[in-house]
Amino acid sequence: MKPLYILVLSAFLPLATMAEDSPAFAPVPGSEVVLEDLMYLKRPVVVFADSPNDPNFTRQLALLERDFAGLEARDVVLIVDTDPAAKSAIRQKLRPRGFSLVLMDKDLKPVIRKPLPWDVREIVAAIDKFPLRRQEMLERLPAGR
Repeated sequence: MKPLYILVLSAFLPLATMAEDSPAFAPVPGSEVVLEDLMYLKRPVVVFADSPNDPNFTRQLALLERDFAGLEARDVVLIVDTDPAAKSAIRQKLRPRGFSLVLMDKDLKPVIRKPLPWDVREIVAAIDKFPLRRQEMLERLPAGR
């Protein structure tokens, strides 16, 4: 019976290492983002703050870390910008004041702006109502098939 346990464990060992190698929650700094490169490929979720120590900013990142897989399934790229003095292109385009959460669709139009942190469940529900997301869902699972 021992050889069977060894065989089963050895079969699952590669799966455990693959889980460790999967990309973790990694926000992209706003200064490194070229929005035009994301058009129709990714759905930007942008978190702005005047400082990385802003309590709303740290809370928002903690909320997003809990279930980033739900956002990845919706082609979300998380962009963070906590330096108003740098005047990044994304900050100049969206013009936030203090903390701001901006949800954009794949056509790079801002759809929702929030002055307070949102839970991933709320973000995902809002994204699922975007016109391009609804079109994606219909193309993946058409009603008549």
